[in-house]
Amino acid sequence: MAKIKQSLAWWCFGRHTTPEALIAKAKAVGYHGVEMAPKELYPQIRDGGLKVITTGGHASLSDGLNKRENHDRIEREIEANLALAQEWGILALIVFSGNRNGLPDAAGIEITAEGLKRVAKSAEDAGVTLVLELLNSKVDHHDYQCDRTSWGVAVCEAVNSPRVKLLYDIYHMQIMEGDIIRTIRQNSAHFGHYHTAGNPGRNELDETQELCYPPIMQAIAATDYDGCVGQEFSPRNGADWATALEAAYRVCDV
Repeated sequence: MAKIKQSLAWWCFGRHTTPEALIAKAKAVGYHGVEMAPKELYPQIRDGGLKVITTGGHASLSDGLNKRENHDRIEREIEANLALAQEWGILALIVFSGNRNGLPDAAGIEITAEGLKRVAKSAEDAGVTLVLELLNSKVDHHDYQCDRTSWGVAVCEAVNSPRVKLLYDIYHMQIMEGDIIRTIRQNSAHFGHYHTAGNPGRNELDETQELCYPPIMQAIAATDYDGCVGQEFSPRNGADWATALEAAYRVCDV
């Protein structure tokens, strides 16, 4: 069983403190790296002993890969970000299906896979994984198309590349599907990254929410996953961000 490494989403915590304080606290707690941080902070993050784990692969969550007219733009953006990832040792680029806008699911799968096939070889050559994020379309991202595990898995199977996988966001998929541990066990070969948050509320991983994270982390560890699990929740009290960051780490430290 692999040891779970943890990362933190910069947007959740960086708005509450200084870069120096966040980097120092994360390193002291035991975090492996940070996600989605501003590029100008990469040198500071590295010098503070942390890695940059993920960054965005292309612009626009809602206007994404499920439109053929976007593929040229997205290919250019992903190619540029693959070069950035190689420079900084970034493990994964996050990519998005975009919203449905009336597009049938089968057509969305086909078009999204076409777009990812255009950049799959470049990702393989770079040693960087493109992770298509699963998001809920019920609460946070209305009309987003990649909102169920089965949809995302179908895209991955159509692309058939070891460097095209899913970002399995536990919070989002609890809202859409539940059955988290069984889903991880059955689909882990297609999961290239994980995110956390408490549900409801997208806050701390504590007794006020419905997910029980220690066994979820044990299920991930049992798949021999060797990447990071990213803490992507919003502390209820921004002034107490450091306590929330450390408590989440302890919950998931299996």
